[in-house]
Amino acid sequence: MTTAVLEKLAKQIAKRKIRVVDLTQTLKPSTAVIQLPPAFAQSSPFSISQISRYDDKGPAWYWNNISCGEHTGTHFDAPIHWVSGKDYQDGATDTIDVQRFVAPACVIDCSKEAAKDEKFLLTPKHILAWEKKHGKIPKGSWVLMRTDWSKRTDPSAFLNMKEDGPHVPGPNVDAMRFLTQERDVNGWGVEAVGTDAGQAHSFEPAFPAHNLMHGANRFGLASLCNLDQLPATGAVIFAAPLKIEQGSGSPLRVLALVDER
Repeated sequence: MTTAVLEKLAKQIAKRKIRVVDLTQTLKPSTAVIQLPPAFAQSSPFSISQISRYDDKGPAWYWNNISCGEHTGTHFDAPIHWVSGKDYQDGATDTIDVQRFVAPACVIDCSKEAAKDEKFLLTPKHILAWEKKHGKIPKGSWVLMRTDWSKRTDPSAFLNMKEDGPHVPGPNVDAMRFLTQERDVNGWGVEAVGTDAGQAHSFEPAFPAHNLMHGANRFGLASLCNLDQLPATGAVIFAAPLKIEQGSGSPLRVLALVDER
């Protein structure tokens, strides 16, 4: 039975009855990187340098050296990324059960709210309203917050730094508690540079998408795009980070399978 299901899936993908949607931003030197206060160490931006390109340094091949922080561009946050998840033996990119890299997605559309309020916060009330329309969030799902923030192609507009810090939409504390404790989700994903709201440094606890999600051995996905191409339910997400020894995360190619019928 399993073989038949997998064969049918492969055929449906080949026939484009199941569409593969790329949820990944292109990595390049201009890719926006999260900015921390000057007192803290900073993540390096993405850089690329050519090794050879069909020339005297390598006549038949083209390749590059690349360098970046683990949390650059579209990236995966592992539980050990945050102090609340530091003790999980299966919490690094090389120790996570690979079964968890494939999971269904629930997409909560907050694009209209984010367009009106750049500091919009998702609350349990919004989640329950979504569930009333689309059904209860299944255990083990990715919950993705669509804001259309990824359509901000200018890095400064994407980071949206103000005098009091970034003005970026995200979840509030109660939303993260609800999703980890009441819905037992696989992880949380957003279109912004990080999984928390821009003003989450002032929350209690601070940075709940990191503190509570990773403290519950859940994952994060940041800098996603094309969430407007996904249905509210029914898509399946493939999000496998690089297998870095004791990695706290990594850039990755996030793909979604969507039924076109």
